[in-house]
Amino acid sequence: MKHLSTLFALLLLALGAAPAHAEPADIAAAARSVVRVVLIAQDNGEFSLVGHGSGVAVGPNLILTNAHVVQPAQEADMIRIGVVPSEGKTGWFGQVVSVSPGNDLALIRIGENGALPAATLFTGPVGDGADVFAIGYPGNVDLAQGYDVGDLVTPTAPVKTRGNISAGRASRQFDTLLHTAPIGAGNSGGPLLDACGRVIGINSFGTVADSGDSEFYFAVSMREVSRFLLSAGIKPHGSGAPCRSIADLDRAEAERLAGEKALSDENARALAAKAESARREAQLDVIGRRENGMALAGVALLLALTAVGAAFLFTQKQNRRGAIAAGVVAALLLGGGVVAWMTRPALATIDSPDGAAEAQASGTPSPAAGALSGDLVCVLDPDRSRVTVSEGNDVPLSWRADGCANGRTQYALDAQGWSSLSVADGEDSATVSRFDPATGTLRADRYLLGLEDMTRLRAANQKLAAPACGGATGNGGANAARDLASAQGALRGLLPATPNERLLYRCQKAK
Repeated sequence: MKHLSTLFALLLLALGAAPAHAEPADIAAAARSVVRVVLIAQDNGEFSLVGHGSGVAVGPNLILTNAHVVQPAQEADMIRIGVVPSEGKTGWFGQVVSVSPGNDLALIRIGENGALPAATLFTGPVGDGADVFAIGYPGNVDLAQGYDVGDLVTPTAPVKTRGNISAGRASRQFDTLLHTAPIGAGNSGGPLLDACGRVIGINSFGTVADSGDSEFYFAVSMREVSRFLLSAGIKPHGSGAPCRSIADLDRAEAERLAGEKALSDENARALAAKAESARREAQLDVIGRRENGMALAGVALLLALTAVGAAFLFTQKQNRRGAIAAGVVAALLLGGGVVAWMTRPALATIDSPDGAAEAQASGTPSPAAGALSGDLVCVLDPDRSRVTVSEGNDVPLSWRADGCANGRTQYALDAQGWSSLSVADGEDSATVSRFDPATGTLRADRYLLGLEDMTRLRAANQKLAAPACGGATGNGGANAARDLASAQGALRGLLPATPNERLLYRCQKAK
């Protein structure tokens, strides 16, 4: 059996279908969207916990969970629904706005001041055996840790478990995903994630295991979830991009650069050989022209001497007209010979032929056109990108040679070129962008951070005194852009070593 599994793995590699490796940062980022759903009964001013489950934000104030989690609140007016986030200081009360017992789904709306990061739903196919992660609040973990009611209504990090998909089996009641990521009572309504942290299902129930039996678990499939949200008038954020790791992307990029270098080296060798051939041809041409000039001068001298002899004979015969004519011919031949001798190429030019001719013969390219500037449009290159939750839409960019982008953002200048670090308002993310005007390449590394890390990063960013757009070439010249690079370098020290996403765009002049 071991040999068969090894052979199968090698076959997958040969076909280029190796499974995606999970990035812990992606699962941690997805956990920001997971909440605990608590049911609280109020009787004569006294509050008591009726039960709890899990949920996942599909909008800033919209929570997707199981219908059976909120069922007690549907049946009793005195039971209220509380939504407790995984981080922060407080939670919210919510109301059920849509429920579908047939496929065990429900939608809760919290107050308009809700600001939860919405999860991304994976709209592509889920492969058999794929790694999956269940996130939620299993009650047995709470019990083992000695949590009381107060702890259950306090923001707490959810529990993460890992397993695999077992495709081809679904429940009779509704379409489900069978998987092996352990869940318990309290996980109901929590998300089942792929290796890139995108929701592929909503955990609903599990098998009842007797002694020695294996346990399996069921999640409401994305097919059911999509239909339910559509019927509720909700358009969640979705992505169908394949899941690949940053390490895989880096390896592919290294191979691409190595291939380009090999091709460049081969072209350089070909150009060098062509230049050497042209140099030799130029040298032979110089030698030929020099020898021709010397030969011409010699012939002219001999003919001039002959003409002088003829003039002497005409003089002896007292043929004045013939002597004058022969003398003129002799003078012309002698002058032509001197000119041929003086205009022959010098010996020094044999080793250093005409540079312009050599460059033209060698095929040396003319200087490259100027770097990109002005109004540009940048299009995502999916083969060189890792997209998990972003849209990947075209990006308009107005670029100036002084590093001013879109008339408002000053890019910093360091040894690697132009860069900018932006901390998004209203989003728990930071982006490091790099633009190379020479190649028209824009790269955006996105970091999806937790509340504590974002708070620290925002505080540090507010202390950063960035120069006004275009100031990099104004007061202080390029030093201002370099000073900005140094300051942003300190901010980048607060970011993880690996981004969650890497979006690479090819930019060109906008039409």
